[in-house]
Amino acid sequence: MPELSKDVVALLQYLAPGFLVAWVYFGLTSHIKPSQFERVVQALVFTVAVQAIVAMEKWGAERIGSRWFSLGEWTSESTLMASMATAILLGVGVSTLTNTDGIHALARKLGLSKRSGHPGEWFGAFCDCPRYVVLQLKDGSRIYGWPSRWPSESSNGHFFITDVTRQANGETQVLVQLEGILIDAKDVASVEFVKEPETNDGQAPSTCDPTAA
Repeated sequence: MPELSKDVVALLQYLAPGFLVAWVYFGLTSHIKPSQFERVVQALVFTVAVQAIVAMEKWGAERIGSRWFSLGEWTSESTLMASMATAILLGVGVSTLTNTDGIHALARKLGLSKRSGHPGEWFGAFCDCPRYVVLQLKDGSRIYGWPSRWPSESSNGHFFITDVTRQANGETQVLVQLEGILIDAKDVASVEFVKEPETNDGQAPSTCDPTAA
């Protein structure tokens, strides 16, 4: 195994906070990891952001230490610990804003963008429309139920459907004996989102009634 040069090791140490942010981000979101080059670029951007935040943290700590109380001198170890903690918190914060569509919702409200924070229209439809679905399979059968899990991409992954009703060859089967069923996304031709029925007061319930369709 070839040894890494000192320059490469120094570069990896420099980008470590950025890689940590990216690791947390992709671990908490459904976005697909980009290419290796794009990961390095992202790590560089995140590293600069972490360094800026740590610089403000150092300034604040020194101000507090000079005016009120001091926990000790700010050293290189302090910078390392602050960088790691900041990277983790930044990754959690960015992933939370992405999963809740916070940044893009504000951008849409201000007319700056029409995009969402979801990895694609497929994933966004399931996030924004929590309701019962009908999976039209390529073999002609139909699966009705609640999508407890769904894939990030339309061509890869599986659906986990609960409260399952299956229609095939003109027959309808209510699979009450099953906890759920896994459906390969490659076998799905289309997905239908069941419209929520209105209640007596004219309002739609928070979730759909499985017996309504």
